Amino acid sequence: MRRLSFLITEPWFLPLLGLYIVVVSCQSNNDSTTAKDPVAAEGEKLARQYCSTCHLPVLPDALDKETWSKHVLPEMATKLGLEVWQKTHYYPSQNATISFENWTKLLAYYEKFAPAKPIKATPPTPLVNDWSIFSLRKPAEIKTELATTTMVAVDSTSGQIYSSNENTSGLYQWNSALKPTLIRTLNSPAVQARFIQAGGSHRALLTCIGTMMAVDRPSGEVVEVELDKSATNQPSTLARQLPRPIQSTPADFNHDGLTDYIVCGFGHNAGGLYLLKQLPDRQFEKQVIKEAPGATQVITGDFNNDGWLDFMALFAHADEGIWLFTNDQQGGFNDRNLLKFPPVYGSTSFQLIDFNKDGRLDILYTCGDNSDYSRVLKRFHGVYIFLNKGNNRYEQAYFYPINGCTKAVAADFDQDGDLDLATIAFFGDLQNNPAETFVYFEQKKSLDFSPHAVPVHPYGRWICMDVNDLDRDGDLDIVLGNYSQGFLNEVGFQPDWNGYLPLVVLENKVR
Repeated sequence: MRRLSFLITEPWFLPLLGLYIVVVSCQSNNDSTTAKDPVAAEGEKLARQYCSTCHLPVLPDALDKETWSKHVLPEMATKLGLEVWQKTHYYPSQNATISFENWTKLLAYYEKFAPAKPIKATPPTPLVNDWSIFSLRKPAEIKTELATTTMVAVDSTSGQIYSSNENTSGLYQWNSALKPTLIRTLNSPAVQARFIQAGGSHRALLTCIGTMMAVDRPSGEVVEVELDKSATNQPSTLARQLPRPIQSTPADFNHDGLTDYIVCGFGHNAGGLYLLKQLPDRQFEKQVIKEAPGATQVITGDFNNDGWLDFMALFAHADEGIWLFTNDQQGGFNDRNLLKFPPVYGSTSFQLIDFNKDGRLDILYTCGDNSDYSRVLKRFHGVYIFLNKGNNRYEQAYFYPINGCTKAVAADFDQDGDLDLATIAFFGDLQNNPAETFVYFEQKKSLDFSPHAVPVHPYGRWICMDVNDLDRDGDLDIVLGNYSQGFLNEVGFQPDWNGYLPLVVLENKVR
């Protein structure tokens, strides 16, 4: 059903059934009214039968009637092989995987029980509009072009910010006065940077997306760039012809002493996880780990304590969720699902960090990618915390609704000994609640947060964020990247934020 993104058959998944119910139940409040309705009973049965082969079934009240009827259901019919005319009329087809009679019943189920308007979320704690512990630093406006920042990254070694953009595919270095210098022009915009300081050289590994458009064009690259040398020096290419790669993660997975990389190819209809295995001659061999669109993020670790590096991966297209890939010690990985989410969630990021100080890594998760077939505000978009209960079981312990939430970072921003949160929301409620596009969550006591809507929304629309001690004063600052144009979902809405600031800095004032 998605983008720009099940059948419970394994015995190990049964303990997570309760989590599945928790995750999905926040979409539905009409179970009591539909339980005895024959249309509902038949519709739920057909949804499980035909939707579960690709992703978790979606309940009718997850979306409004118009979104179902004009956008999602026509796409669903096409996926099932039916003929669709003008997104309103359906016809049987010899290639269909569903009978026309069953499709009519499924259609009736969603049309009858979907609400007339999207159901709004009610935040457990209202936003407090203040600067909290931050103050704003911004560069001079660049009036010659609209800001289309695709990456901001703080190099902790040099204390400088690096950025890239869609307009020029440039790699820029920003000094302490927030003045940019063009380092070089890339083949496509960089969306991630990892800095390498070794052997007297200062380098950056850049993941270049190829295209920001949701198309199957394998034009992405992973390149290594010398930062201290002339722009005439050509980057070293580790891999090319990748399907919209958005992250590259280093690790030595085969114990040969050489750094390999796992690349997340988000793609569109095609994508996947790829291992770039480093060879002795410093060339890289690409191996497919999993072919599936929506590969978004990887976090490495020895999760089964066998001395070999494993990784967790977030997939954000159709079959959304977090998977654990354990190293088989023979050059491959065995995968196991940990969390599943419905395809309307639009998963965007996750972080592994111990929230309750029990020695186990919990999951901080966000969802809110809204560049799909259902571009309406969704009450289940936001930031979640899943506590680690051991044996690869996770239980939802916190949720705060944020329309279009894009990323969250947990850290002790106020230096009081517990973890706070910083979130951005690229697909926020830009027209009615732009304050939610950046929120700082101050933790008061265990999993009890006070949300501050830091009033930075007039200065841009934030698609990326990095957290680091930029000014080296001992506390963590935040850099926000402004992608000021396009991807607007609200009809008739005219942006009122600053379109000429590539980035801003939220300077932490605790120290």
